[in-house]
Amino acid sequence: MGNRFLRIRAWLVPLAAAALFSQEFALAEDKEGPYNIARDAYIVRYNDVFLPVVSSGAMVSTQSDFATRVGIDVLNREGNAIDAAVAVGFALAVTLPRAGNIGGGGFMVVHDAANDESYTIDYRETAPSGVTAGDFLDEQGEKLDSSRFDWPAVGVPGTVAGLHKAWQKGGSLAWGDLLAPAIRLAEEGFTVNHDLAELLASKKEWLTQNQATADSLYKAGGEPYAAGDVMRRPALARTLRLIAGKGPDVFYRGEVAGQIVSDMERFGGHIDRRDLAEYEAIIRRPIRGNYRGHEIVSMPPPSSGGIAIVEALNILENFPLQGWGYSAQSVHVLAEAMRLTFADRGNYMADPAFFDVPVSELTDKGYAAERASHIRLDRATPSAVIDGGLASFDEGSSTTHYSIVDANGTAVSNTYTLSSSFGAGLTISDTGILLNNQIHTFSVRAGIEGAEGFVASQANRVEEGKRPVSSQSPTIVMKDGKVFLVVGSPDGSRIITAVIQMIVNIIDFRMNVAEATNQRRIHHQWIPDILEVEPGFNLDTLALLESRGHTIEQSFNMGSTQSIQVGTHYLFGASDPRRPNALTLGAE
Repeated sequence: MGNRFLRIRAWLVPLAAAALFSQEFALAEDKEGPYNIARDAYIVRYNDVFLPVVSSGAMVSTQSDFATRVGIDVLNREGNAIDAAVAVGFALAVTLPRAGNIGGGGFMVVHDAANDESYTIDYRETAPSGVTAGDFLDEQGEKLDSSRFDWPAVGVPGTVAGLHKAWQKGGSLAWGDLLAPAIRLAEEGFTVNHDLAELLASKKEWLTQNQATADSLYKAGGEPYAAGDVMRRPALARTLRLIAGKGPDVFYRGEVAGQIVSDMERFGGHIDRRDLAEYEAIIRRPIRGNYRGHEIVSMPPPSSGGIAIVEALNILENFPLQGWGYSAQSVHVLAEAMRLTFADRGNYMADPAFFDVPVSELTDKGYAAERASHIRLDRATPSAVIDGGLASFDEGSSTTHYSIVDANGTAVSNTYTLSSSFGAGLTISDTGILLNNQIHTFSVRAGIEGAEGFVASQANRVEEGKRPVSSQSPTIVMKDGKVFLVVGSPDGSRIITAVIQMIVNIIDFRMNVAEATNQRRIHHQWIPDILEVEPGFNLDTLALLESRGHTIEQSFNMGSTQSIQVGTHYLFGASDPRRPNALTLGAE
């Protein structure tokens, strides 16, 4: 096995626990039908190590305790899940500046219970006019690291349009009322936690290079905030007031648009008036799949997440995971399914307005069965023998996700991002709008020989007006026509594998949502041919995986799922402990 595992400070995860989860669910099945964990006798299960938050009303799960309370307050004021999602999105722009935003973009999946309708909203950033691959390459065609944080890397922001589109379609409270909590947080201030304080201190040299960012996120003179300090963001508060009073037009055509274009012209960015005025958030039909009697509802392209999740689950459906339990055999097959799915992901994902993505083929169960037939139970398949495309479109780890379910059964799964942590590190003067650096997630080296002999995706090459491919994977799982699970995560390509594992942990291994969240995670994305595992993964399982030929490396923790599982009478929620200050609360 070598010395690499001797360096892992392991807390052994007992594999036998899966049997207890199965027994508990089996008892519930015998009496009330499959997956009905809402029966009073099973609300609290003392043979579970991790217990979920329980509510008989509604629930909000986000990566910021401030934002969660904002969402709960909206629900308590008789707002619906969409109202809460809008308010949470703007609140996160204030309190979680590394990922929450109005200068970025994202994806939303909605199930409207009243109309029995599921839909998605694509508010991904677009490439502005004038941007080319040359903005990111040196004379030898190599990607310049510095280009990721320069003004040409900024895409046309979609968040304001996306949240407004959601409100237009299904909101019930007044638009301005939904921005009021974020405005208060920005004007009156919020208490800085240790996570934000340490991030701002560690990134001070970079973030204070831009004066508007220094003014927005630091004290006078560039001094970082300490934990316990109150941070006020008056420039952002003024911008939010304009959006609250005048709607998205002020951002895309009015005063705020003028400020954005002025800084673009001043500093060498590409976004112009036409780019902003023509931006549109798009309502799209979701990607749908079926996994062991559960319907998967997720994001279509330009997100690669929905297709990848459905394809991987279709492959896994060919194997008896529940019978194997959470074992080395199950983990091996899970890793192989990930490997095959990511090979396809690199070849075929792009903005559907620019490339014909073979959605039906990739989500077909017959295709998945053929892919599954190549998986050997006794041996890992070398990635080099699998045809695939090299994907170069992953956001950084500092995306954020939130999940909301209201008392009527309407659910929202929303993931949005600035791409890198704090995006480009650039802020529009006098607005507090921190900008994304999403254009670097295009395959700017398309057609140029890349790492390990592979060629970057032609489908995802940079083109004006195009939306870069994303790994963001907000997902809703349905059972018998009703919401069963709302889930999503940050963390680049690990978003997809975190969501897959949440679904498998709950459906196959019968874990409650908190157990599923806390289970150690793996990740395999075809190239590089490495099976990543989180710290503390069971050492005996790792030895068995290595004996099958897997090359294993310990990774940092993966993802930060914010999840809600829906029972017959109760909601069960869990915030991921992998990121600090996340919070799940119920509204009664």
